[in-house]
Amino acid sequence: MARVTGTARPRRRRGAAESLGQIVLVFESIIVFLAGLVVFGLKALPAGIPDWWGIVGGAVAAVLMLLVGGLLRHRWALVLGWVLQVVVALAAFLVPAIVVVAVVFGGMWAYATIKGASLDRRNARLASEADSANGE
Repeated sequence: MARVTGTARPRRRRGAAESLGQIVLVFESIIVFLAGLVVFGLKALPAGIPDWWGIVGGAVAAVLMLLVGGLLRHRWALVLGWVLQVVVALAAFLVPAIVVVAVVFGGMWAYATIKGASLDRRNARLASEADSANGE
């Protein structure tokens, strides 16, 4: 068996916005998939669209949320996260109870991105002050 030599690469430091956003999107992906099952079970899609598209839509949205959660280190992924929140809110036109999901998870997403970014800025400022106080 080959031995790996050298030191391991240090892990990338994740900010609060990224960590909180990932938590919200992972849990929301589960609920969105279940909402797709509800759309299927209630036959809530417009006439002419097969009911199984409710499951497909829920599964695709859930997978997209998981993918975006993994890419939150990029600024564009935050924007894509907001787009996914709008998509969930629009699903309330099919099943009105989904508005509860949209409000709860939309609020958590807003808190995660806004307050998380604020915490990241504060932590960066404190780290720079500590570096300047140490004479670096």
